[in-house]
Amino acid sequence: MDTTEYRFEGSEMNRKLLLGHPSGLFILFFTEMWERFSYYGMRALLVLFLTSSLIDGGWAWSREEALGLYGTYTMLVYFTPILGGLLADKLLGYRWAVALGALIMTLGHASMALDTPWSLYAGIGLLVAGNGLFKPNITSIINGIYINAQEKKDGAFTIFYMGVNAGAFLGIMLCGYVGETQGWHWGFGLAGIFMFFGMLQFWFAQGIFGRIGLGPKKTAEFDISDAIESKDSITDESSQNEAIIKQEEVAPAVQRDRYIVVGILAIFTIFFWACFEQAGGSMTIFAKDYTNRVLDGTAANVFRIVNTLLTIVPLIIITYVLFKLFKITFKKYFASNIFLGTSFAIIWVIVLWMLYSQFDSAKTEIPASWFGILNSFFIIAFAPLISRIWESRFNPPAPIKFGIGLVLLGLGFGVLAYGSSGIPQGALTASVSIVWLIFAYLLHTLGELTLSPVGLSYVSKLVPAKVIGMMFGLWYIAIGLGNKAAGAIGGQIDKIVASHSMSYFFMIFTLIPICAGIFLMVLTPMLKKLMHGVK
Repeated sequence: MDTTEYRFEGSEMNRKLLLGHPSGLFILFFTEMWERFSYYGMRALLVLFLTSSLIDGGWAWSREEALGLYGTYTMLVYFTPILGGLLADKLLGYRWAVALGALIMTLGHASMALDTPWSLYAGIGLLVAGNGLFKPNITSIINGIYINAQEKKDGAFTIFYMGVNAGAFLGIMLCGYVGETQGWHWGFGLAGIFMFFGMLQFWFAQGIFGRIGLGPKKTAEFDISDAIESKDSITDESSQNEAIIKQEEVAPAVQRDRYIVVGILAIFTIFFWACFEQAGGSMTIFAKDYTNRVLDGTAANVFRIVNTLLTIVPLIIITYVLFKLFKITFKKYFASNIFLGTSFAIIWVIVLWMLYSQFDSAKTEIPASWFGILNSFFIIAFAPLISRIWESRFNPPAPIKFGIGLVLLGLGFGVLAYGSSGIPQGALTASVSIVWLIFAYLLHTLGELTLSPVGLSYVSKLVPAKVIGMMFGLWYIAIGLGNKAAGAIGGQIDKIVASHSMSYFFMIFTLIPICAGIFLMVLTPMLKKLMHGVK
């Protein structure tokens, strides 16, 4: 799609398109990718580390204790964005908030790598604080780019979400493997290294966004030398300011109705994440203690080949996007590209070492953290297709998308409920097929793709531009509540399995999202009316 149909904001270089979107979107793509690498790499290890025996280097916590800390951490990660959004809106600007948040998270990962009780808690605190500055404000920059290209925003957020999951894929795979085979602190430390690279990559390329994301004071000063690369930019910046004013010229009653829609969607978002985030908790425990992960003979060879393709193919795709971005930005943003290129060179070295190590043995034991990469792989595989659907005439309303996402999530847990039906009541270990986890992650991923990136897009459409950072923060609070509920409910796994069964435990997560999804789809006509024309 060319820029005669869609006008994207930012610098002149930002208007050079990559895969039909502004090149600046992919600066944010890779920045978010490394942040998610660090977050999901650490998340993949946390419960495994806490519940592992002292002999294996863990802390020998109970499952309930470990999942309680996991739930609290992931809740706080999503609570602090409201403060980060306010600070960016009123003082720092989105770009400074993103860079500062990345630095604080780097320090958090470094602290966790020390592998002591005080450093673990200090590291978690720093990660929570840094994420609060980073998370809402990088998405606010995307909103600034697409303020005059609203029709492209759903597709943009889906591509951005592909970057999120590329980072999650690499982080879970590499931090998980290194942590489980070389030592937990090595896995935690690896997460911090790439958070640092992500910060530098963003900092040295931020000029591509023009005046988007600057602090209120700098924006008001209208510093031409800092923000404008051509005479046409002056006209475009004026148009952007006019577009923001127009976006805010909404009758109070209309805006109230749109806030109601955001609130309703946020409530159903809590249901979604309370179930989905079992991936880092009870589903990880299920993979570790109830799944047959030791393969030999033909099964081991098949897994090695599949795992190699599963690893190499997405990495090749991401590297291709990297080179396409280099062709546009290398001369102008040399330092940023050097840091980005170096980080990918390191990734390739670690990946090749990991794959070689897995081929160098008769048997293969699949790391418990490995199953987490399936979600990310499926997103990388299916995100372009979903993005195309959202940009076609088959694009359904937001409530329908949310409802479909919840139903697919429930069906994924239905697969696990069926697969675990043979596990005896009260069993602490079992050896069921890995097939059930694979199918569950596929359905969960398709559900996530129809709900999560669309939620961010609709928040940006339904609220005024002047409070977009704060509203993204409120949206993340809803996700945080879902994460806390995930830890609290998942922590009851031993009690529920002892009194009922593992199948019963997963059936809870089957029925709740399916019922919620159907109910939300029934509400669609009312919610469309409350949106007042927002599509």
